[in-house]
Amino acid sequence: MGRSIRKRPTFPRRMTMAAAALFIGGGGLVAVNVYASASDDPGKAQVRAAPVRNLSTIDCPDVSNSLPDVPDSARPEVDRELAAIDTQITDAYEKFASNKDRVDRDAGYAQQVVLDPLKDKRTASLDRIAGAVGRGGGQQPQGMRGLAPCTLRADDNGGGGQGATQAAGQDQGQNQAQGQGQDQGQWQNQSGQGQGQNQGQQGQQGQGVGNGPSKNDFVDIRSVRPNVRAPQFRRNGSTGLFTSSCGVNQNAKRNPDNVIVAPGVSNGAHHMHDYVGNQANDAFASDGDLANGGTSCRNQGDKSTYYWPVIRLQNGQNENDAKADGGGKDKNVGKIQTPVQVTIKFAGNPVSKVTAMPRFLRIITGDAKAFTNGNANANASWSCTGFENRQLKEKYPICPQGSKVVRTFNFQSCWDGKNTDSANHRTHVAFAGRNGACPRGFKAIPQLQQRIVYAVPPGPGFAVDSFPEQLHKPVTDHGDFINVFSDSLMRKAVTCINTGRSCA
Repeated sequence: MGRSIRKRPTFPRRMTMAAAALFIGGGGLVAVNVYASASDDPGKAQVRAAPVRNLSTIDCPDVSNSLPDVPDSARPEVDRELAAIDTQITDAYEKFASNKDRVDRDAGYAQQVVLDPLKDKRTASLDRIAGAVGRGGGQQPQGMRGLAPCTLRADDNGGGGQGATQAAGQDQGQNQAQGQGQDQGQWQNQSGQGQGQNQGQQGQQGQGVGNGPSKNDFVDIRSVRPNVRAPQFRRNGSTGLFTSSCGVNQNAKRNPDNVIVAPGVSNGAHHMHDYVGNQANDAFASDGDLANGGTSCRNQGDKSTYYWPVIRLQNGQNENDAKADGGGKDKNVGKIQTPVQVTIKFAGNPVSKVTAMPRFLRIITGDAKAFTNGNANANASWSCTGFENRQLKEKYPICPQGSKVVRTFNFQSCWDGKNTDSANHRTHVAFAGRNGACPRGFKAIPQLQQRIVYAVPPGPGFAVDSFPEQLHKPVTDHGDFINVFSDSLMRKAVTCINTGRSCA
C-alpha cells in the first residue's frame, strides 16, 4: 500500500550572496564567513579560515521527512540508503570529534576534512534514493541534492558536548543545575558534596569518550510549574483502560537496531534500545517472526514490541558494550540502568469511541534527531515521581531525594484507516487535536501510554542514548511500538475502553 508524507520546500540550488554563519556557544558568539558565487557547486560554500570555538556537532537536513511518496517496491532500497545516511553522519561526527582542536582553530579545515566529504557521500545516497523511487513507479523527487550539505553548530546550552559528570566534578560535586524550565528556576543541591565530587572524578577518567549532555540540560523539577491538564471527556468519549504487564526488561534484551526505521540494517539506530514484549525483535525480524516470537507480557496474546533508548549513568563505569556498536563506538557510555517500573496502558478518546488497531501497525513517537531537526516532532517527556503534573521535553529533571526519574510516552492515537506504516513512519498516524478529535480522514484507536521509572542518583549524572551527533539531549527521547496483539485480545481491549472499564 502506498505511503504518503508531506513535502518540504527544496533548498536553493545555488547561493549567490555572502552570508555569515553564527554559532552561539557557552563562551560567546563566533562568526564564520561563508560565501559562494553563482558558478560554485551547489551547497559547496567556501569557508574563510577563521578561528572558531564551541562547535559541538554536525547539523544535517533530515532526509526522510523530505521525501515524496515512496512506492512499496522501492521501500527496501530507500530504507537502506536512509540508514547509510545516518552512518555517514556518525562517521563524520567521529572525524569532527577526533579533530576538534584543529577544527576550533580553522573552519576551512572542518569544511575540507569533515563537511565536503560528507556532502559527497550524502549526494550519492540521495541520487540513489531518487532513482529507486523513480524505478518503483513513483514521482521522482526533485531538488534532493539540496539536502546534501551539512553545517557545524554549537550546543545551544553552551555545554560543548562536555559530559555532565565531568562538569559535576569540576563544580566540586555541588550538582548545580541551571535550568530554563517553566519559570527559569535555578537550584543548587549542597547535600551532593562528596558523592558528586567522587562521581565527577570518576567521570573525568573517561574524558573524551562521552559527548554530553551538559549540566545545563538539567533542571530541578521543583522549579517547574505544573503544566499538565487532564483531558475533558465528553458524553460519547471512551473512558476505559487496558493494561498490559510486560516486565521491565529484566532479561536485558537490548540491541542497537531499529526494525521500523532501518529494517535489515545492523546498528541502524546507533544507540541501544531496551525491549519489552516481543522477544524476536532485531533488525531482521519480519512480521512473521514477530507473530511467532515469544513475549515477556503476562498475557500471551500481546506479542507487541515496545522499545526505547536506554538510560545510562555517566559515572565512569563502563557497560559491556563500551567497545561495541550502539555503545562506546557510537559515543554511548556508562552503566545501563534497568527500569524499576514499566507501565503500559491503552487509553480511550475524549470525544469518541475507539476502533481496533490493525495488526503490525507501527508507531514512532518523539524524534531521535530533535536536537538538529527542531522539536516539531518531539513528544517524550521527563518528570519525577511525586511531581508528574510537571513535564519536561527539553530538560532532564533533577529529582529530590526519594523521588525517581520518570519518562512518559503518549503515542499518536489517530489512524488513517489504511496503512500500517508510512515512508517517514509518521503520516499514517496522527495526534488528536486539543478538543480530542482526530483529524479529518483519521479514526480514533487505543492510545498507547508508557510510563518508565528509574532509580538514579539525584543530580545531572545520567543520559539517554542517542545518535552521537545529537549529544544525548533529552529532547531526542523517543519510543517505538509494533502492534502484535492477537485479534481476540485487541477486541477485548477495544470493548473495555469503549465501555469505560479497566481490564488487563
